[in-house]
Amino acid sequence: MLLLSSAVRRDLEAWALAGHPHETCGLLLGRTRGDRVEVARALRARNLDRERARDRYELDPRDFLAADRDARESGDEIVGIWHSHPDHPAEPSETDRLAAWEGWSYLIVAVTRERVTDVRSWRLSRERFAEESIQS
Repeated sequence: MLLLSSAVRRDLEAWALAGHPHETCGLLLGRTRGDRVEVARALRARNLDRERARDRYELDPRDFLAADRDARESGDEIVGIWHSHPDHPAEPSETDRLAAWEGWSYLIVAVTRERVTDVRSWRLSRERFAEESIQS
């Protein structure tokens, strides 16, 4: 289960809407406690994929390192990645699966030009994604 506050969710939705029609991305910081992932905050990262920014993201490694340093300094850890799917469902693609790491949450924000249509989270297990529930 992914524990996501309404404040963090609002941030994610605002960033996804502002980035449309391109994919936006970032990191989820918090703690894993048993089978619960508690997201304390989300950070934005730059999408380095300029050629296919409408349907791909490449998280800037400098932003990843900065988030990792930030998490360690605050006593948190990176617990996942978030990204948007402009004009597509909040379901992981094969590209998402190939880039995923086991043990992390992958939160996807489905967005159109007008609004966020869905927010779902996934975890990779044995090379397959399984949906994890989101609780506020």
